[in-house]
Amino acid sequence: MLRDPRFGHGATGAESFLFMDPPQHTRLRSLVSKAFTPRMVERLRPRIEGIAKQLVDDLPAEADLIARFAYPLPVLVITELLGVPASDHERFRGWSEKLARSLDPLLPSDEEAQTLRARAEFREYFRELIVLRRLWPGDDLLSALVENQELTEDEMVATCILLLVAGHETTVNLIANGVLALSRHDMWSLASDHPKQVVEEVLRYDPPVQLTGRVSLVDTEISARGEMVLLLIGAANRDPAIFHSPEVFDPLSSSPRHLAFGLGIHFCLGATLARLEGEIALKELTRREPRLLEHAPPYKENLVLRGLARLQVRLS
Repeated sequence: MLRDPRFGHGATGAESFLFMDPPQHTRLRSLVSKAFTPRMVERLRPRIEGIAKQLVDDLPAEADLIARFAYPLPVLVITELLGVPASDHERFRGWSEKLARSLDPLLPSDEEAQTLRARAEFREYFRELIVLRRLWPGDDLLSALVENQELTEDEMVATCILLLVAGHETTVNLIANGVLALSRHDMWSLASDHPKQVVEEVLRYDPPVQLTGRVSLVDTEISARGEMVLLLIGAANRDPAIFHSPEVFDPLSSSPRHLAFGLGIHFCLGATLARLEGEIALKELTRREPRLLEHAPPYKENLVLRGLARLQVRLS
């Protein structure tokens, strides 16, 4: 279904290419995809390693690893790449969390109102940054978008919000889920020796994106035209027809054939960056071998972007 052209988003007037179908999706995605090619992402490795090392060095003996590591690492990376002042992260953190929550299929009416307010404030924030970049362009993605004549300002703002939110919300969960799994299974040595396999298994075993949705663009055997269909990525990643012992966390034996990044034209634009950040983050943490202080740490209420609310650990 993720690759079937009979299913899409069917949205007219969508702000973000995340919810667009071709040809609008193709046009907008192509304008930013060059910044996320494997070669471009690999150039970020030294900077990501430097940030991760400093954050790990600064960790106290006991800490909430979400607040002190899993959140700031991807935020610092995406803000530098995009050209957003890292000092503003507390300002946009609440907006980002509201937009992540808004992806859930059903929301209470009071949360819908909060989402609309957060989106409006986020838009205004980026409009101010766009004005500054027009006056003083820099060597960043936002400046490149400002210089592009094919984008309207509304498209530019929506694209920036998507890249900023998607560029850290899911990676926070990837890092935290990795720490949780490695700690519970006492497998920290694998993060040092086999970081790529560990990240792929975390993505399969406990994916940051649990489900996604598509609209049936025509009548099909499972849905009528216009109906929304929810696709359970978390369940697909534990399909016993595909994975041997799917309920077991085993980085060395599981196949990397998972759906954590989706498939088709909406395959995650930042997959290469997320993988690199996850590998560096978990490998760097092996120096301090976090041990859980809570066997069952609390989760956020989010259904789609499922993630831990905190992760209290003791570090060596």
